[in-house]
Amino acid sequence: MAATVGKSALLIGATGQTGQQILRDLLQSPDFAKVGEYGRRVTDKSALPASGIDKLVQRTIDFENLEEAGLKEHKWDVVFIALGTTKKVAGSAAAFEKIDREYVVNAARGAKSDAPDQRLVYVSVDASSKFLYTRSKGLTENALASLGYGDTIIFRPAFLAGTNRDSIRLGESIAALVLPIVSYFSNNAQIDISTLAKSVVAAGKLGSAALPASAMASQVGKNGASFTLINNKGALALASETK
Repeated sequence: MAATVGKSALLIGATGQTGQQILRDLLQSPDFAKVGEYGRRVTDKSALPASGIDKLVQRTIDFENLEEAGLKEHKWDVVFIALGTTKKVAGSAAAFEKIDREYVVNAARGAKSDAPDQRLVYVSVDASSKFLYTRSKGLTENALASLGYGDTIIFRPAFLAGTNRDSIRLGESIAALVLPIVSYFSNNAQIDISTLAKSVVAAGKLGSAALPASAMASQVGKNGASFTLINNKGALALASETK
């Protein structure tokens, strides 16, 4: 699939920290003529830049009743997913995995069309981790790769800097102090959400085949499915090459 020009993009998870920035970048990108924001709640338009607001289509959906969500009313060229939560916010491990995996996979399945070149871009983390959050993300990315999109691109960023959450976990507080120093010596330590969003949108526009070598994209295959993986270092490099 060639670089996407004047195409449509659906974003699931636009009200999260990373999703907010992805939405802004999509609206300001000349490469996307229509941008759908579907979620449990949608962004107040007054909080968005005026440029590009005319191409925004918003819809509140119930993830427990996705057949009524209208995900197939439009044939989206690129589906972006930045939906996620934490165990604390979800209330339990089971509730967390339901949101972080079931909702994500079901939404991606619901938005899939019969177009052979439809693209899926998902923000994940390291699938090899034993911790609940990262383990769930890893299982999610494997399930997404099995859906049959023409091109599936998955980002595994490191610590997300530049967030503005009301509730900051202890580990995040410590990381916020230490990682800026570590980043001087390694580009695998952290990434600002604005930089990540820029890279995610660029990947959605270009597709796996057109990614620059600096993105260090690799093909990952598991359980009969494969996807293009971009790690933290590659995301930083891709963003730096994106105008």
